[in-house]
Amino acid sequence: MQTNLIGLKELASLNHYFWKYRQRFFIGIFFVITSNYFAVLAPQITGYVISLVQQKLPGAKPGLPYNAHDAIVNSFIQLINGHELSFGWLIAICSLCILCIAIIRGVLMFFMRQTIIVMSRHIEFDQKNEVFNQYQRLNTAFYKQNSTGDLMNRISEDISRVRMYTGPAVMYLINLVTLISLCIVNMLSKDITLTLLVLAPLPLLAITIYKVNSIINKKSESIQQHLSNLTTNAQESYSGIRVIKSFVQEKAMLGFFNQNSEQYKSNAISLAKVEALYFPSMALMIGISTLITIFVGGMQAMEDPSKVGTIVEFVIYINMLTFPVSAIGWTASMIQRAAASQKRLNEFLQIEPAIQDHPSALSDATVSGTIDFNNVSFTYPHTGIKALQGLNLSVNRGEKILILGKTGSGKSTLAQLLLRFYEPDQGTITIGSKPLHAFSLQQLRSHISYVQQDVFLFSDTVANNIRFGVAEQTPIEKVQEAAKHASIHEEIMGFEHGYDTTIGERGVTLSGGQKQRISIARALIKDPEIVVFDDCLSAVDAKTEQHIIGHLYNYLAAKTALIITHRIFAGFRFDQIMVIEDGKIAEQGNHETLMALNGYYAELYRLQLQNTTQDQA
Repeated sequence: MQTNLIGLKELASLNHYFWKYRQRFFIGIFFVITSNYFAVLAPQITGYVISLVQQKLPGAKPGLPYNAHDAIVNSFIQLINGHELSFGWLIAICSLCILCIAIIRGVLMFFMRQTIIVMSRHIEFDQKNEVFNQYQRLNTAFYKQNSTGDLMNRISEDISRVRMYTGPAVMYLINLVTLISLCIVNMLSKDITLTLLVLAPLPLLAITIYKVNSIINKKSESIQQHLSNLTTNAQESYSGIRVIKSFVQEKAMLGFFNQNSEQYKSNAISLAKVEALYFPSMALMIGISTLITIFVGGMQAMEDPSKVGTIVEFVIYINMLTFPVSAIGWTASMIQRAAASQKRLNEFLQIEPAIQDHPSALSDATVSGTIDFNNVSFTYPHTGIKALQGLNLSVNRGEKILILGKTGSGKSTLAQLLLRFYEPDQGTITIGSKPLHAFSLQQLRSHISYVQQDVFLFSDTVANNIRFGVAEQTPIEKVQEAAKHASIHEEIMGFEHGYDTTIGERGVTLSGGQKQRISIARALIKDPEIVVFDDCLSAVDAKTEQHIIGHLYNYLAAKTALIITHRIFAGFRFDQIMVIEDGKIAEQGNHETLMALNGYYAELYRLQLQNTTQDQA
C-alpha cells in the first residue's frame, strides 16, 4: 500500500498540467462517459429483439413483456409497439438502431482520443521543455556528477512513459470505470441475485491486481535505471568511437555493452512475465462469469421464458467487460511505470542550481573591464582538489594578462570562477568594484567571451556556429570580420560551401586548429568587454599562432583580456604576466621583471625561444 501511495504522490505533480489543459480534459471525460452510455444501450435493444424472437418460436410459453432499464430504450420499445409492424420490420428497425448506436459511439470515441490523447501530447511537449530548461539552469558541477546517457534517458524514455499515463492510462481508466459502473447498474436493475453471482470473482481479481502492481512498480524502477546505464554506455561509445578503433577495443566494448544489455533484458523479461499474469487471470474471471450467467440464467429461463432476453443481455455485458477488466492490468502497469519515471523526473526537477541570480542582481548593470580577485580560494566539490589558495589579482580595464602554469595549477579555475560556473569558497571577485552577484548571470556572461580548452562546435553551418552568441540575423559581413580576426576566413572560403558548410557533430569534420579558431571567431563576434582565452591555440602551429596573435593584438586593443596558456606569446605585449603554481601566484610582473627574476617564466621563455630557433633552422 505504501508503494502505491508513493506512486500516486509522484504522479500528483502532474495535476497542474491537467488543470492547464482542463478544457480538453473535461471535454474528453464527457466523450468517454457519453460513448459508454451509448454502448450499454445496445445490449438492452438486443435483449428486446431476442425476447421477440423467443415469443415467436413454436411452442413458446408466454412470458412477461421485456422491460429495459434505460428510459430512452423503453421509450423506443413503446414507440415500436405502438405501431402495427410486421415481425420482419421490427427486427430490421432494431438492427438499424443498434447500427446507429455503434456509429455514434465510434464518433464519440474518435473525439475522446482527439481530446485526451492530444492533451497528453501537449503535456509531453511542456514536460520536455521544462526538463530542458532545468538542464540549462543547472551548474557545471551537476554535469560532472551525472552521465549524459542518464540525462538523455530522462528527457526521452521517462517522459514518454509519463505520457502513457497522461494519455492512454487516464483515458482507459476513466473508460473502464464508466463502462463497468454502467454495466453493473444495468445488471443490478434486472436481476440482483444473478449480478452478485456473476461479479463474485472480481474481489479475487482486485487482490491479484494489487499484489502484482507492487511487484511491477519495483521492477519498473530497476528497468529505468538499467536503461539509463545502457544509454550512457552507448552514448560514450558513439562519442569515443575513434579512441575505441585506434586501441582495437571493439570486442571489449561490445562485451561491456552486452553485459549492460543482458541486465536490462533480464529485468524487462522478468517484468513481462509478471505482466503476463494479468491477461490469463482476466480471461479466467470473465470465463467463470459467463459460465455462471449461462448456468444460473438458463435455470431461471426454464421457469420464466421472459428471462431469455435478460440472459442474452447479461452475456453481452460480460463480454463488454472483457476489455475494460483486462485493461485494468495494462492500465495499472502504465501507471506504475509512469510513477517510477515521474519519480526520477521529480528528483531531477527539484534540484536547485548551486549558482543562481542573487535577489539584488541587476540585469542592466554595467560590466566594465576592471577585475579584482581578492584572497580567492576554491576547492572542487566533486574531487576535493584545492584549485586556488588565497589568490589576489587586479586587472585594470583594457589590460592584457598572461596566466601561465603547469597542468592542474588552477589556471582554468580562474576563468570558471569569473563566469560564475562555480562560487569561490573564500574571498570575493569584483568587476568594476561590484561583486559578481550584483550582475545577473545573463548580463555577466553576455559581456564576457570565453574560449574554453575543450572546444565544442554544433552540428550546424560554420556561419551559425560563429553567430552562436549573437542574433541569428547578424550579417554575414560581421561573421566574416570575426573569422578574419581569428585567421580562419581564408580556410572557410576554401570549404565546398564556404560559410554555409555544415560541420559534423562536435566539429568532427574539422581539424583541431580549425575548431579552435572558429571558437575564437565565435567569441570575438560578441564584441565583449572582457575576453578570456583558455589555452585556445594549443592545436595550431607556431606560424599560424603568430598570425592569429597579430590579428588579436589589434582587435583586443581596448578590451580586457585574460589569456590562459602553458606557452608564451612572444609577439604579444602583456601588461601583466602571472605564473600560478599549486593554486598560488608563484611569479607576477611584466616580461622584463620576470626575466630578471630568472624563475619559471624565464626558463620557459628561453626554452620556447630555443625551440623556435631550431624550427626556423
